[in-house]
Amino acid sequence: METLLIGLATFAVVCASPGPAVVAVVTTAMARGFGATVALTLGMALALGGWGILAAAGFGAVLAAAPSALIALKILGGLYLIYLAWGAGRSALDTTEGAPPPVVASFRAGLLLNLSNPKSVFAWTATIAVGTPVDAPELAWLLVPLAMGVTVAIYLVYGFAFSRGPMRLAYRRLRRWLDAGASALFGLAGLGLIRDGLLTLWRRNPAP
Repeated sequence: METLLIGLATFAVVCASPGPAVVAVVTTAMARGFGATVALTLGMALALGGWGILAAAGFGAVLAAAPSALIALKILGGLYLIYLAWGAGRSALDTTEGAPPPVVASFRAGLLLNLSNPKSVFAWTATIAVGTPVDAPELAWLLVPLAMGVTVAIYLVYGFAFSRGPMRLAYRRLRRWLDAGASALFGLAGLGLIRDGLLTLWRRNPAP
């Protein structure tokens, strides 16, 4: 049980740390309210759980042994993050607020956001390695749903905190600057994934 708790704590730290997912939760909460944040969180949790199941089944090792698939996933994920950066950048340049997208769109955005990050399977692989007792490898299948629950709880806490009236009022005043910051973060994360993919490709096929 202690090993399992260590794995959960490790995963909680990763999920709570600033990154594209946390930025998406915070900006969604401030711009669209808690309901949209719940939908976004459920989408992200579903995608994350999918990566977790693959990791528990040993897909991390398979992916590491298949560089071409990993390169493709990194580049596609990077392109999606750049697409998010483009959307946030357009919002930053728009002087009108516009109508908020439907809740289904928030769910879909969360699903695609975490599906676009192949590094998730390696984070899961590390968490399972840390949090699964050597003499009870079957507990990896228990760790995955527990970690998903921790993830949902963390994101909902962020969402609740940033969907309060004062935070939403601050967002309305600083919307363009905050959207510009989100655009920069998504863009940097996307370029980082694409760079990793291209570096992997270059190492496999170095120039003569």
